[in-house]
Amino acid sequence: MQPDKAQVLAALDRVRDPKSSQGLVTAGLVQGLILGEGRAGFMLEVAASDAALYAPVREAAERALLSVAGVEKAQVVLTAAARPPAPGATRVRKGAQVREDPLAAPKERQPPAPLEHVGRVIAIVSGKGGVGKSTVAVNLACGLAQTGARVGLLDCDVYGPSVPRMLGIDEQPAFEDGKLTPLEAFGLKLMSIGFIVDEGRAMIWRGPMATSAVRQMLRDVRWGTHEAPLDVLVVDMPPGTGDIQLTLFSDFKVDGAVIVSTPQEIALIDARRAASMLDKLGVPVLGVIENMAYFADPATGARIPIFGSGGARAEAKRLGAPFLGEIPIDIALREGGDAGRPLVATSPDNPAAKAFAEAARKLR
Repeated sequence: MQPDKAQVLAALDRVRDPKSSQGLVTAGLVQGLILGEGRAGFMLEVAASDAALYAPVREAAERALLSVAGVEKAQVVLTAAARPPAPGATRVRKGAQVREDPLAAPKERQPPAPLEHVGRVIAIVSGKGGVGKSTVAVNLACGLAQTGARVGLLDCDVYGPSVPRMLGIDEQPAFEDGKLTPLEAFGLKLMSIGFIVDEGRAMIWRGPMATSAVRQMLRDVRWGTHEAPLDVLVVDMPPGTGDIQLTLFSDFKVDGAVIVSTPQEIALIDARRAASMLDKLGVPVLGVIENMAYFADPATGARIPIFGSGGARAEAKRLGAPFLGEIPIDIALREGGDAGRPLVATSPDNPAAKAFAEAARKLR
C-alpha cells in the first residue's frame, strides 16, 4: 500500500533540524517528497559546509520514514545546494540582446576534478527530445561492455528517466558508508533517479533540485574501486542545453560527447545547438550518430528513408567530428527497449545491434 502523506510528514517533523531546532518539515528541509507503493523518500538539500552536520539527520529521517505504516523502503538523498548557473549574454536577431546578469557572469574556476576510480566520461547528448538518445546510450554502453571494458551508465534525465525500463530494473540502490551502490544489469553498473521514483510519477522539481540530484548521482556513487576502476561512464543526458548540461560539463571532467540526431533538418537544427553548447563549454565532440536513419522493407530489403537521408553524416563532416554510424528503425530495437532487454546484449547479430557495436568500437 502507499503510505499516508500526513503520517509521513508528521514523522519527519519529529526529526529536528540541528540549526533551527525545528522539525524537518517546519524548517522547509523536506524537498521533492516521493511516496509510492511500500516506499518513501525525499531530498535533504543543505549547504555544502553543513554536509557532515546533516549526515546523522539523514539517517534519522530514514528511520522516521520506516516507522510509518506501509513504508518498507526509505531513501533520503543528502545533497549540497547548487550554485547558480553561469551563462554569458545571449545575442538574438535584429540587434536585440538579452541583458547580462552580473551575478551570472562566468567566474574563473579550477579545472573540474575527474570522478574517483572512473577512467573516461562520455555524455550522450541531443538538442531535442524524441531522437532516441536513451536507446543509443543504453546500446552503446552494452557495446562498450562487449569490448571488455568496465562500463557504467548514468541516467541524467531527471524528469524522464528511461534506463530502469530499458534495462529491466525495478530495485533501489543501497546507501552504505556514505555512498550509493549502483545496480547492475547486462554487465553495466547503473544509476538513475528512476530507481527511487515510481514509473509515471512526475518529478516536479525546480532546476536547483534537479542539478543537486545529478551531483549526488555522480559524486556519491561507488562507480569503481581502486582494485576494479570503471573504464567508461556513459551519461544519458536530458534533451536541450539547460541546467543539467551546465552542471555536468562545468563541474565534472567529461572527456567528450556523442551527438544523436535523426536525419531531418528540424532535428539537425537542435543538434547544432547542442554542438554549439559543447564548443562553448570546451567539451570535445567524439562523434555523431544518425538514429532512425532508414527502415528496411521486409519484402525487398530496400532502404526507405522515412526521415530523410544523410543529414547527420553531413553535420558530422561540417563539425569535423567522426561519423559513428547509421542506426535503422527496427521493431526488435523498440521491443527490446520496452522489455528491458537491450538489443546489443540479447541479439548481437541484428543489423541495428551491429551498428551500435561498431560505433562502440570507434569510441573505445
